[in-house]
Amino acid sequence: MAGPLTGVRVLEFAGSAPTAFVGTVLSGLGADVVRVDRAPGRTAGPDEPRPPENPLSRGRRSVALDLKSPEGVEQALSLAEHADLLVEGFRPGVADRLGIGPEAALARNPRLVYGRVSGWGQQGEWAGRAAHDLAVLALTGALDTDPATGDPLLPPTAYLSSFAGGANAHVQALLAALHERERSGRGQVVDTALADGAALISTLIHQWREVPGNHTVTDAPHYSLYRAADGRHLAVAAIEPRLYQNLLEQLGLTGADGLPDRADPEAWPALRELIAARFATRDREHWVKLFDAVDAGVAPVLTAAEAAGHHQLAARNSFVEIRAAPSASAVSTTCPRP
Repeated sequence: MAGPLTGVRVLEFAGSAPTAFVGTVLSGLGADVVRVDRAPGRTAGPDEPRPPENPLSRGRRSVALDLKSPEGVEQALSLAEHADLLVEGFRPGVADRLGIGPEAALARNPRLVYGRVSGWGQQGEWAGRAAHDLAVLALTGALDTDPATGDPLLPPTAYLSSFAGGANAHVQALLAALHERERSGRGQVVDTALADGAALISTLIHQWREVPGNHTVTDAPHYSLYRAADGRHLAVAAIEPRLYQNLLEQLGLTGADGLPDRADPEAWPALRELIAARFATRDREHWVKLFDAVDAGVAPVLTAAEAAGHHQLAARNSFVEIRAAPSASAVSTTCPRP
């Protein structure tokens, strides 16, 4: 089945992980993505398939250009003439100095939607600084201290600001600009900062800071991780009363004398000890089988390899296997599907 972006041409300039993620998502939606690699001495045509040695490199055609030469710049602008979307992740000012910035590209193709993804945006004193995920999350308040411990929240391992905050927000903005072009007939510049996206997806964190007894930014025992007898873990997110009741029933705690009240934060340490003690009596697979049939907000903490084989994700085809080359059938990588 052809994707919804079939017929849309994308020119991607290699350079940053968020930019690569944008290209991967657009390609997964059916767009024809040509990636410009800066690889002096390597000759490659736009019809050459890009080997998927990196999950964020799949679904592309590739061309290597020397963007520091007039010939390379001209070739890049020629590709921009026939593109619908252009995506670059250079630091502010670099694309303009190279001669492939918005002014030059839109002069060649007024219908082009020119997308630029940066860490801190094009304005401000930090615009030219490096912006790695941890620093962006710290600055936008996403790692504000846990009220229960007084320590900063642990950063997520999924590059939250780079992909969820930056790249996904950029994809949305590009598609919105593409839609608007149907009315105006003209392209525009889409400027996305990882910091903007990280701040946006942290909306509830900022809001919930003021809510006493919050379920997700405190040490709530019904929203936490627990270790099973074999050392592996389960996640408990039993926020709703129904889920919490199901959790207690499966753990055999519904008739426990003096069960601490989860509505009382002062009782949480004692309640956590009770729940932890029950989970520690059996291995993870016992609990997985038990809770797989009951909606209690409980899920196993899976490894990356285990995740691809979970029945729910398999039902959605959430992961795909990509191979390094058609002739190298033994070399493959399993990665999330865009």
